[in-house]
Amino acid sequence: MATARVVIVGAGPAGTRCAETLLAAGITPIVVDENRRDGGQIYRRQPEGFTRDYQALYGSEAAKAEALHQSFDRLRDRIDYRPDTLVWNLTPGQLHCQSQGRHSVIEYDALILCTGATDRLMPLPGWQLAGTYSLGGAQIALKAQSVSIGHNVVFMGSGPLLYLVASQYLKAGAQVAAVLDTSPLSKRIKALPKLLARPTVLLEGARLLARLYRGKVPVHLGVAPQQVLGDARTGVSGVQFKTADGREVQLDCDAVALGYHLRPETQLADLAGCDLRFDDVSGQWLLAVDDEGRTSVSGVYAAGDGARIRGADAAEQAGRLAAMALLHDLQQPVDATARQACSQSLAVMERFRVGLAEAFPWPQAQAKALPDDAIVCRCEMITAGELRGVVREKGACEVNRAKAFSRVGMGRCQGRYCAQGGAEIIAAEAGVAVESVGRQRGQAPVKPLSMRIEEEVS
Repeated sequence: MATARVVIVGAGPAGTRCAETLLAAGITPIVVDENRRDGGQIYRRQPEGFTRDYQALYGSEAAKAEALHQSFDRLRDRIDYRPDTLVWNLTPGQLHCQSQGRHSVIEYDALILCTGATDRLMPLPGWQLAGTYSLGGAQIALKAQSVSIGHNVVFMGSGPLLYLVASQYLKAGAQVAAVLDTSPLSKRIKALPKLLARPTVLLEGARLLARLYRGKVPVHLGVAPQQVLGDARTGVSGVQFKTADGREVQLDCDAVALGYHLRPETQLADLAGCDLRFDDVSGQWLLAVDDEGRTSVSGVYAAGDGARIRGADAAEQAGRLAAMALLHDLQQPVDATARQACSQSLAVMERFRVGLAEAFPWPQAQAKALPDDAIVCRCEMITAGELRGVVREKGACEVNRAKAFSRVGMGRCQGRYCAQGGAEIIAAEAGVAVESVGRQRGQAPVKPLSMRIEEEVS
């Protein structure tokens, strides 16, 4: 097994450090990445020909981004790197990929999933209107295309990403109309002991908030979002929300960025047969992995935000640790000191993760309060009332059964953006805990794709 064929999916912080560790041990991995360039979402590289410096692009994370990019540049010619390649299906020992319309199959002996995360969204009346983006989508527009999603943008949701993207827009010269956070200040104060596990990160969060205040951006805490205003012809024209003291406010804007922290991309792990478990702290399903990234399926490992939402620093450490776990399982020598250091570092970051989840909780109550005519699934235009109807009339109290009756989660996003909010609506209507309604099962293709007839096996 010393010559095991190892495939890494993802070239972000976790995938880069994973590849680096394996290469140092004499294993040349295949690195498959959906993006055109390495870096993942957090350290997404700007397109070729763009000349913004690291400080302008990444702010306080500039040094980390540059270090990761330089590391990958040193690896690039020594690994089998396959960018712009979507892994759309997984069968035992094989990844089914698509690149520029061409299909290929990559065989593997060991697989390390560094698939990252995507936005976690809660449905809101009007969120289907043109001009409504996820926080991650707004960030990609700024990083990859150097454009703002609108002339006057509202950022609404909760979590560190809310403040990061808003401050990035402010720094880029965009007009930020307001930052609306559903989390009250009391939650952050209560979570402070856990957040102090990483004081420098906590301080950076305070700096982001201070930057918004200096820029005279209105920041409201403990809000209750009511709706995105506008119409189908002209798109977004404003937002309506209630303040923490119950006042109803209407705010003009032409674009909205929404997000409630992140959710891991677990579709490929699901197709591989890996177990998932419900995480009470964050209220979502996560991969069941051991402390070093082993999944329940032999030969399949996971690292980074695809396994635990702990941020870029933790993803780098988790990538190294997953690679070392694989080397250990292949009976190759592993630096015990480095292995222990990664484990200890991740333990600290795990405490911080729990603190963040407590400080910026998932707004579970919003699902129950959604009016029946609110769109839940934007791909299929399924309303909250329709979803509640299949619970009452069909007894569909499990998400996949409700999906079959209502088509929630059957669209292009395959439930990425509606499944968790939909599960909350089902649970509220059925009067049960959201854990008991289950999760939508992953199905191929995990993302939309086009392909030609030719096929290659490598």
